[in-house]
Amino acid sequence: MFFVIVFLFSLTTIAQASLGDGTLKIGSRGPDVVELQTKLNSVGFDVGTADGIFGNMTKQSVINFQRENSLVGDGIVGPLTVKTLNSTYIQKQSPKNVDSIIATAKQYLGVKYQWGGTTPQTGFDCSGYVSYVFSQNGISLPRVSRDQYTVGNQVAFADLQAGDLVFFSFAGNGIVSHVGIYLGEGQFINASSSKGVTVYEIGSYWKSVYVGARRVL
Repeated sequence: MFFVIVFLFSLTTIAQASLGDGTLKIGSRGPDVVELQTKLNSVGFDVGTADGIFGNMTKQSVINFQRENSLVGDGIVGPLTVKTLNSTYIQKQSPKNVDSIIATAKQYLGVKYQWGGTTPQTGFDCSGYVSYVFSQNGISLPRVSRDQYTVGNQVAFADLQAGDLVFFSFAGNGIVSHVGIYLGEGQFINASSSKGVTVYEIGSYWKSVYVGARRVL
């Protein structure tokens, strides 16, 4: 039991880290590596699946990115590489993507809920739906909601904009267990276990389980 508690605590600590807090290299693991991989994929440096494991493919993509941006191509992700990657990632995103994301999201209204589902043919779970919608617009996101909560930039509730990812904790313990896409005007769209893809108001219940938001556009 002691080791389980230590392990869970370490996972919480890792999840709170953000890209740039430390050096990443071969052997690094965790949500910060997922964010690195997701951003590299988004700016055209393919690492394959964003699995949170810094392996040889990720290292080579880092080297390629560094060389293209006149950095030392050592495959080690330090502050300068992170700063350059974040800047490139932001520039890559276009405001027109917001309208496209929202249109794509609404296209699947009524699609059934399916645990582990990632396509409209099989049905969606919450994170499968979000990752699918964004992938249809050329934006790679991690598969799982907790990992999706590590990418992009944190957004205050008062500053929410259409296209932002909104996250919730059904257990009320701050651990992300649900995600949706903010539509504006206090509404978000999500794959609900009871109704499938549907739109909800962020009313008192949703505010009570709200964890935070991330902007990836």
